Amino acid sequence: MMVNDVAGGRLAGYRRALSRRDFRVLWLGSSVSLVGDGMTFVALTWLVLSQPDGVRRLGLLTVCHTLPVFVGGLLAGPVLDRFDKRHVLAVDSVVRGGAMASIPVVSLVGEVPPAMPFVVAAVYGLFRMVPLAGFPAAIPDLVPERDRDAANALESLSFSLSGMIGPALGGVLIAGFGGEAVLAFDALSYALFAVAALTVRRPLVVRRPASVRPPFAVRRPSVVRRPLAPQASPATEPPGEAATEPSAEAVPEPARGTLMTLLRDRVLVATTLAFMAFNIAVGMLLVTGPWLAKTQLQGGPQALGLLLAALAAGELAGAAVAGARTPRARPLRAIAGVQLVAAAGFLALLTAPLTITVLAGFLVIGMFSAPMTIWAQSLRMARIPAPLRGRGFAVLRTLMQATPPIGAAIVTPLLAAGLLGPAALVMTLVAAVPAAVLLSMKH
Repeated sequence: MMVNDVAGGRLAGYRRALSRRDFRVLWLGSSVSLVGDGMTFVALTWLVLSQPDGVRRLGLLTVCHTLPVFVGGLLAGPVLDRFDKRHVLAVDSVVRGGAMASIPVVSLVGEVPPAMPFVVAAVYGLFRMVPLAGFPAAIPDLVPERDRDAANALESLSFSLSGMIGPALGGVLIAGFGGEAVLAFDALSYALFAVAALTVRRPLVVRRPASVRPPFAVRRPSVVRRPLAPQASPATEPPGEAATEPSAEAVPEPARGTLMTLLRDRVLVATTLAFMAFNIAVGMLLVTGPWLAKTQLQGGPQALGLLLAALAAGELAGAAVAGARTPRARPLRAIAGVQLVAAAGFLALLTAPLTITVLAGFLVIGMFSAPMTIWAQSLRMARIPAPLRGRGFAVLRTLMQATPPIGAAIVTPLLAAGLLGPAALVMTLVAAVPAAVLLSMKH
């Protein structure tokens, strides 16, 4: 009975978060879009691998897929804080969906130019930070504070589940219908996400007082409260949508110095640097996985789909556990501990061409990297001021997402020379050393 009560208590946060209609709609639309993205990465990599000298070009694809994130992230934060996040997410979906649809459309009338997958990957990377920063920045406006940990876990679960389904399904569809059909599905998934964003009822925009006052205006206090949206009234709001605290959240004027505010926070800086290092190792893995499927493992595109699915399955399991319970250790120690275990998973690459052990390594990396994301995101939401969430999440996630190209650049010449062993050791050290430093910090 006690076990059931505890389990019910842990799941209650998930139920309450999903009972919020606007959060549920946005989360489901995002999840469908992520399934398409998981399939698309397999399709783009296989299209490039099919080109002459495809192994060397694969590193360039990964750079195109990830490097523009840095530029796009710098622009996404101010846009998300200035405009309604519903409209920003919808525009992003239309643009990236059109980019994905361009390849299957061109294939219907002729041969796809060799450079086109790289252009599509670059467009994807440029706009990628919009949902990565926009969705968590919208959570406090859609979900009460007590359920935000569950909402963060649901975001991670959608990444993991869609990542597990998308690559595996993409590998099967590529073998049967070709990569162009997979990209057409992703374009459709973007259209569905745009519709979902536009059907969210609550405005997702920070209300700020005017920065310039008319002459002789009475000067008001520098802290104002955002007015309640019309549908926020308990008498008119649908069941499960009432009493969302952020509508009355205090907003300082003005919200400046976002980057300096974050840089002064020692905990935010330390965790961000550790995540940046881990993502360098992940960037190396994103190149190594397709290389292994092409040159070392049996199964071709299906093997690649299985590798990425194993990574996502581990993330799914790790996120489910991490979202249901708070770590007993201090946050920094807990984050560092799981990062060290995830780093050890890279050593499984040394066992290639044994597919089962390589799959196990991908599973371990995913399983222990997911709690890092959830616990660190809860930590950031508690430490980033509310008016800075759009820019704060954009800055931090941009820094973390912009580092995989470094790993891709490091590992490509090693794999081209057939040096899998040194590549695996470099991945392990890059992921483990910063975690050990984080573990030694006092907080």
